[in-house]
Amino acid sequence: MLPRGIRNNNPLNIRRTAKDQWQGLRAQQTDSAFCQFERLEYGWRAAFYLLTRTYYHKYRLYTIRMIINRWAPPHENVTATYIENVCRLTGITPDEPIGIPSDQPARWMALGVAMAIQENGTDSLDYFAMLRGWTLAREGI
Repeated sequence: MLPRGIRNNNPLNIRRTAKDQWQGLRAQQTDSAFCQFERLEYGWRAAFYLLTRTYYHKYRLYTIRMIINRWAPPHENVTATYIENVCRLTGITPDEPIGIPSDQPARWMALGVAMAIQENGTDSLDYFAMLRGWTLAREGI
């Protein structure tokens, strides 16, 4: 059986809220906790939008430690382990600035993939969908 995030086309397990208006959301949301998208690239789009526009530009979170502490808080996750795993996979230290998303796209994509691996494992990731999702997020579609 595929991991929940992959079944939902939501590789970073974005939680549902009353304000959800993501592009590509399934009309029928059957998961009570997490968003479900029509296609994987829409889940990646939402993830990259959150990471680069909301977390980086709005909240000014620019390191792995800052981002993961908000994304996967200690009351829901073993946050320190999440941070360690993402740092190991990306090669970026916890307090090292990731860089401006438009200047450092590979680092932001690596962050997204590492987070998806932490959330879902490695067997089910579609890296081409991830690249399409990055493009959709950057185009503002």
